[in-house]
Amino acid sequence: MYKPFKPSSFDKKDKDREDRFKQREPGMYVIDFMEFGNPGDKHVEHRNKPLAQGVGFKYFSLLEATPLPAVRLEIFEKVFFDSESKVRRIVHINYDDLTSVSKTNLEEAVKRIIIDNEKVFVNFFNIAEPVNIRMHVFELLPGIGKKTVRTILDERKTKVFESFDDIRNRVKIDPVKVLAKRIVKEIEGGEKYYVFINPYPNPGIYLNYLEKLYSEYT
Repeated sequence: MYKPFKPSSFDKKDKDREDRFKQREPGMYVIDFMEFGNPGDKHVEHRNKPLAQGVGFKYFSLLEATPLPAVRLEIFEKVFFDSESKVRRIVHINYDDLTSVSKTNLEEAVKRIIIDNEKVFVNFFNIAEPVNIRMHVFELLPGIGKKTVRTILDERKTKVFESFDDIRNRVKIDPVKVLAKRIVKEIEGGEKYYVFINPYPNPGIYLNYLEKLYSEYT
């Protein structure tokens, strides 16, 4: 777990940790804002001060952050972790740490991240491979069976997919919806296979597709 970082008084070790954190997650979508804090929070500093929960833009990390003084955040607001950031003291949390409001808003935030990274996630439909000799990774997406898998594979042989609309028109599925539902399931945990979310330290087979997809766009 990352050590919460502070806006000042860093030593070199703290600064290196912050830089790695920002490189991995450049910001988050807010999924809950608690103006008076969260009394049940496991982090003492978040129990009686303004608190935001969010989802990281890039790897769907679940995060808590303290807004700067007098800053009020809106649900689904995009908050960047840069020199002008509205938040500080960012920490990783687990799904069970989310408030009921955050859990309600999680899927919508995930959809927005997918849409923001359309080229990355369209490419998933172009490069995805079988998990083993009996199952293709597409079958891990909700509502996709072997017939739809065959359609996807046949279509991408003819021409690579170029957009979400292209997938909708040629395969007759909503790629944003099925990807978001799969990612939320992986965030919740308890899966055998993890296509997008690294399950560490929990058990599960990590297929590492996000790293593969982002490597083509960095």
